[in-house]
Amino acid sequence: MSFTISDKSKLVDRRPMTFKDKIYLPAILGGLKVTLGHILKKKATINYPEVKREFSSTFRGLHILNKDEENRERCTACGLCALSCPAEAITMESAERKPGEEHLYREEKYAAKYEINMLRCIFCGLCEEACPKDAIYLTQTFAPANYDRKGFIYKKEDLLIPNK
Repeated sequence: MSFTISDKSKLVDRRPMTFKDKIYLPAILGGLKVTLGHILKKKATINYPEVKREFSSTFRGLHILNKDEENRERCTACGLCALSCPAEAITMESAERKPGEEHLYREEKYAAKYEINMLRCIFCGLCEEACPKDAIYLTQTFAPANYDRKGFIYKKEDLLIPNK
């Protein structure tokens, strides 16, 4: 199989190098001009952890599960947060309240299992908007790093705010 080029306009037109092109001096000076321009600019980096970067007021960080005034879980396991999550990062299983557990939960149903896979989460905030009980919030806290995939799956115990 052989190919022929019928259209000569597709070929690269190579012109002979001039004296100015051969000595490369204009190209070197142009490169030095760009380099000096970047050296004299203000640094774009910050010295973390000594200097902390300020985040926007609309920054969405780690999730938390809120408690009410009586220190009971607000989540009633309605599942709207899991349904609204476009990345399907939230896994929830509901359970019925047993007799004697009135002090722990607000409603007759509660989230027996509540997990957020932070590797899937896109921090869109739709779970926060969908929750009718204001149980889940995205905080201003930055997500910590992990060396293991299991460390990015936050369970209900990790997400609940500490007792007051």
